[in-house]
Amino acid sequence: MKLFLKPSSPAGLISIVVLMFVFGFMLVPLYTVFCEVTGLNGKTSGQYQGELTNEVSDNARTVTVQFIANRNDNLPWQFSPKQEVMELMLGERKVTSFRVVNTYDKAVVAQAIPSVSPAAAASHLHKIECFCFQQQALGASESKDMELIFFIDASLPGDITKLTLSYTLSDITGTDLVDM
Repeated sequence: MKLFLKPSSPAGLISIVVLMFVFGFMLVPLYTVFCEVTGLNGKTSGQYQGELTNEVSDNARTVTVQFIANRNDNLPWQFSPKQEVMELMLGERKVTSFRVVNTYDKAVVAQAIPSVSPAAAASHLHKIECFCFQQQALGASESKDMELIFFIDASLPGDITKLTLSYTLSDITGTDLVDM
């Protein structure tokens, strides 16, 4: 029994097309698993579930965090961090916010996708509260401040002294992603 059909036969061409479709469909889940295993891509975890203390774990070591706000081209909002750079000690809880303004003449729903650079820092940045956990709906010309509460744990590698937390807002109005 042959495992592969000749590519020039109609059945072989159909098999190749089906395999290419299946491979393309599986790329996103495979990439997600690959990033989780290797820690690449700077994907952050969800809401922090561990024990919270008020102790600074290493008061001799500070880290600089840079905040970047991006938006998808089709999203008619202004989006910016209230504070672009912040210094904090490892283990110290910090609060900041991002300002959004819907400059469109109708309601829009958006979702924020976070990313951390360098990627090795992603598993050490813990978000206690974040606007990225929920969809953000704004009416026409509405604005609001969206809060972020976070800390960086003491196990951050010593060679990382600066990290960037970037958010990209995407318009999800009218998609299946919007909760009804």
